Amino acid sequence: MPGRKTPLITDEIYHVINRGIWSLPIFNNRRDYSRMINAMFYYQNVDVPLSYSKFLYLSLKDRLLRLKLLKKNKRFLVEIIAYCLMPNHIHFLLKQTEEDGISSFIGILMNSYTRYFNTKNEKVGPIFQGRFKAVRVESDEQLLHLSRYIHLNPYSSHILNKPEDLLNYYFSSFPEYLRKIKSNYCSKELVLGNFKSREKYKEFVFDQADYQRNLEKIKHLALEK
Repeated sequence: MPGRKTPLITDEIYHVINRGIWSLPIFNNRRDYSRMINAMFYYQNVDVPLSYSKFLYLSLKDRLLRLKLLKKNKRFLVEIIAYCLMPNHIHFLLKQTEEDGISSFIGILMNSYTRYFNTKNEKVGPIFQGRFKAVRVESDEQLLHLSRYIHLNPYSSHILNKPEDLLNYYFSSFPEYLRKIKSNYCSKELVLGNFKSREKYKEFVFDQADYQRNLEKIKHLALEK
């Protein structure tokens, strides 16, 4: 595979997107989504001791011990600022913290999930399109708007009926941002530090919900013509 024309820069933030091949579904049920999310936070670590599939075969005691050691080392390929898993694509906001961190993270993660998906569904071959897309975030304003865009995706794509349903969409970081779940994996302060409270961030996201949904509708209509 040819190298990326524009190298990804360490300590910079990128909006990263990867899609299922031919826009086919890559997540079919809750188990698939959970597998990807758990693998994400496992593979963001540098030098994981073994593959995630082998990690799952360890005893609970050994798994907890290894996770404790990874947490203690706290050395990441990327910081995950925000994410959203959709039926046929994935959005990330990632800060690269090691050289080639984003490429390494996405490569390992997608290979791991592809092996899981193909084994589970008795398939072979790639399930993701070619190289992932990455756009550098150049300002705090852009970062905030991208976090909102990513968190609104399930609503603007008509997977959810109401913006409030986003609070219970557990395949994105939005519930974590608003403390609707106990997880504390994302580097949220880069976004939330711009708001007086989590409630203000929720208002910021919901304020553009219908506007973004209408834009998505217009895009689809344009593509059909």
